[in-house]
Amino acid sequence: MDRFTGRRVLVTGGASGIGRATVLRLLAEGATVVTADVAADGLEETAELAGRAGTGERLTTGELDIADEQAVGAVVGDAIDRLGGLDVLVNAAGMLRGGHTHEFSLELWNRILAVNATGTFLVTRAALPALLDSGHGVIVNFSSTSASFAHPFLAAYSASKGAVEAFTHAIALEYSRQGLRAVSVKPGSVSSGITNHFTEFVPQDVDWSLFTKLLPAIGEGFAEPETVAGVVAMLASEDGKFITGTEIRIDGGTHA
Repeated sequence: MDRFTGRRVLVTGGASGIGRATVLRLLAEGATVVTADVAADGLEETAELAGRAGTGERLTTGELDIADEQAVGAVVGDAIDRLGGLDVLVNAAGMLRGGHTHEFSLELWNRILAVNATGTFLVTRAALPALLDSGHGVIVNFSSTSASFAHPFLAAYSASKGAVEAFTHAIALEYSRQGLRAVSVKPGSVSSGITNHFTEFVPQDVDWSLFTKLLPAIGEGFAEPETVAGVVAMLASEDGKFITGTEIRIDGGTHA
């Protein structure tokens, strides 16, 4: 499949998990990709995997904290220059931390929203002129099932992902007449850099009985990141050309 031949793509969060799987999937379909992340070691691993797959020559990596406004402007600008424009933006970077809400520090609350919500805004804002210039720009943002379904001990994370959904709806309509599409994916019950370390992000005295639904209705457990990457590829390609201003839940029926 070569749905992305000639397409120029920027993916944040490409150092691990779903972000990495998305980078590799889009490269496999012919895209030229720039990916940015805070984790330099993870970016090196992503580049190595692309090299083994024979697609490494179309991948550029760079370090970026998406909550840093000046860094975002510089890195996104450099990515657009390298690519000669931009057709697709995938905002996959994010962070998860949990805790009892009455004990949660304002500093951590603000950091989670700064990365997940404000970071998505900053990268999108920097990329929008180039996406609009392409005439067929696509933005795929990462929300979460936590934006719509109760995930105890994850109040800040849930709030940030709800903000991403609302933001996506707004820009989808705002720029619709200029050919832009914007959509969110809502992963759940998917193995990733976040979920694989979930127990490290919640209180030691967590009441697991509050998580009434943890496993998907289909399959034999959590899905691999490639499952989400396939949906992202569909949404960002011409196969998703009539999908905008909405979100796609990918959770194997966990929240059916």
